[in-house]
Amino acid sequence: MRVARYYCPTAHMTFSLLPDCLAARMPGDLDTVEQVVAAVAAARSVEAVADLRPDTALPGAVRWIRRRLGSVRAVLLALVTTLPTLVGACQPTLGAIGAQLGTPVLRRVRAEAEKILASLPAPVGFGPRLRSSTHRRTACEHDMGPDPPS
Repeated sequence: MRVARYYCPTAHMTFSLLPDCLAARMPGDLDTVEQVVAAVAAARSVEAVADLRPDTALPGAVRWIRRRLGSVRAVLLALVTTLPTLVGACQPTLGAIGAQLGTPVLRRVRAEAEKILASLPAPVGFGPRLRSSTHRRTACEHDMGPDPPS
């Protein structure tokens, strides 16, 4: 599904209206992401659920699953720590939060925590994208190109 983007000439930035069912910064919808995480919770290991991506080799499927698993864990941990009145004193798992809010959990979280969506991580919230430490330039790196004359 393509999401329309609009340009604001006053703010000099683009924005879009993301439907409630779609995951932020991740292809697919929230229900699919939730199904993957629930399948991992019920399985022995991440590799046991790798057949959710039959078109991909095992290492690629495991990376695909772990990206979703890590993102959802971060969302649930942030929810439990920032809104304890909403979910009570429960573990940051789909099952525990689902017992408090109902299912589908991720869509319910997005609806209930609408005031803090800007600070919640993706795929539920719209918080800032985390920068990886491997792409930072350090002082010991040099510019590309030929060596300077000696």
